[in-house]
Order: sequence, then C-alpha cells, then structure tokens
Amino acid sequence: MTPLIEMNNISLRFGGNQALSDVSIDLYPGEVVGLLGHNGAGKSTLIKVLAGAYKADSGQIKVEGKEVQINNPQDSQRQGIETIFQTLALADNLDAVANIFLGREKRKGFQLDEDTMEVEARKVLDRLRVKIPSLRVPVSNMSGGQRQTVAIGRAVYFKARVLIMDEPTAALGPEETQKVSELIQALKAEGVGIFLISHDLHDVFDLADRVTVMKNGRVVGSARTDQVSQDDVLGMIIGGVVPPQLR
Repeated sequence: MTPLIEMNNISLRFGGNQALSDVSIDLYPGEVVGLLGHNGAGKSTLIKVLAGAYKADSGQIKVEGKEVQINNPQDSQRQGIETIFQTLALADNLDAVANIFLGREKRKGFQLDEDTMEVEARKVLDRLRVKIPSLRVPVSNMSGGQRQTVAIGRAVYFKARVLIMDEPTAALGPEETQKVSELIQALKAEGVGIFLISHDLHDVFDLADRVTVMKNGRVVGSARTDQVSQDDVLGMIIGGVVPPQLR
C-alpha cells in the first residue's frame, strides 16, 4: 500500500537552533501514528511543516506517492491535510455552523448561504454520531468534547485524507475522551490517516497503530504499539534509548 504521507529527511533550522535533523516519518490510510517526545523534541515543528506553517530547509514530502510542495497552510489543505491544534482554532463568539465554514463560507450571490451551511453542518456532525442540541449557540457555551467535535467536523467536511490532531483529549473528562476516541475510530474506518500528538501514553496505546518518538529534533525510533511497552516508549522519550527488539 502506498503511504498517504511520506516525509523524508526533513531538516529545519531557526537561527542557531537545529529544530529538525533528517526526520523521516510516514502514514498509511486508516492508520493512527502517535508522535511522542518531550517539549522541544521537534514533534510540533515537524507537524507544522506538514501543515504549511513552516517551510523545511531541506527534505521531501510526498502525498500518495507524489512529491508535493507545501509552502503555506493553503497548500496543505489542497492536499487534503487538515490540522486540529490543541487550541482548536475556533472563534468562540461564533456558532458551530460559522466555525465549520470559517474562511470557506458558502454564498448565494453576495450573501452567505446560511441555510445550506446549517444543513451541511448538521449532516457532517450526524455522520460523526455526536449530538449537539443547537448548532446556533456560540461555541464558547459548548463542552470541551462538543468543541472538539466541531473542529473535527470542519476537517471531515472539507474531505481531509490526513488529520493532524494535537493533544485531542487534553482537558477532557473520561466520557468526552471516550467520545473523541470513538470519532477517531470512525475516521480510521473511512480510511483517514491520523497523526496524533499526545503526552498521554495511555491514549496513544489505546488509539495508535504505531508510535514514532522524537528527541532533540531527531527520530529515536518507530514501532507498532504491539511491539513495545509503555516502559519501552518512556525509555525512548527520556533517554533516547531504542529497546532491544527494535535494534
């Protein structure tokens, strides 16, 4: 199977700081890859290269086997890559419909086509099997899980093939964490590939098919979650030590 995403030998320097050094990672359809490492390990920087927020100094990005140039977020979105940052990037004063179509509104002549956008927003949220009683209340009045659903709904509506999720269950309670887990499983079943950035090893082992650990801007190692224990992964995160079964 051809990977959805291949990032090969990605390097990036900020002044005197070598943020990424020859980092390679891939992602297949219907797969969740957990990206792990301490703060400053390089994982968020790598993902921001894929999202178009940073441009790598060197390296190659392929989407479904074809080399692409990602110079800005619009390039990334055109390749079917959507990013859900930890902050969710929602406009708190706007409702769910407005947030799903923010910056990509549907219009009827010179006016916003509010009716069509509401119908389409309801369809995509129903597809995710999450009930939000009213789509017309400000998202600031919604629970953390509902807000996460709106952010995921936006990505799904615009036909994301690759979803980047940064700490998707941070600050959520057990019930809402379970709901986000169910959303991720539903997206996997549709063939969406997901990069999952998380500090929660329990979440990663519950959700990810593979893990890639980074330290000091480099990849320490990658493994299927059934190949390694949480202690193995902690050793990679803290000490940069690759467990014997991966050497």
